[in-house]
Amino acid sequence: MKECTLEYRVPYADTDQMGVVYYANYFVFFERGRNELMRSLGLTYKEMESRGIGLPVLEAHCNYHAPARYDDLLTVRAWVEAFEGLKLRVRCEVKRGETLLVDGYTVHVCLDYKQLRPVRPPEWFVNLLA
Repeated sequence: MKECTLEYRVPYADTDQMGVVYYANYFVFFERGRNELMRSLGLTYKEMESRGIGLPVLEAHCNYHAPARYDDLLTVRAWVEAFEGLKLRVRCEVKRGETLLVDGYTVHVCLDYKQLRPVRPPEWFVNLLA
């Protein structure tokens, strides 16, 4: 299983009036995890896009278990859960220490940027995830 972890300290900007991380920011944390996952596989999103391929989000889901607060040190873990046909499913979880705060996933489709159409993933991309 391809996976990546990163640490992130919560700034004030990520919190709401109640002093907890605003719920939508977890999807930004998921994106950070995906970016680092791709980088750990040897390809940045920037490089992938320069080759004419994108991975737009088709679906996003998040389960909230406990809040994160300002200055918490979080661990974001992302991994490839499934890669079938045109779709890629990336699972993510965010923890504070051993406490699971959120978990979820995003589903992406391989897209040709020039035609803005779903395409079969190129061989170089398939090999990257194998």
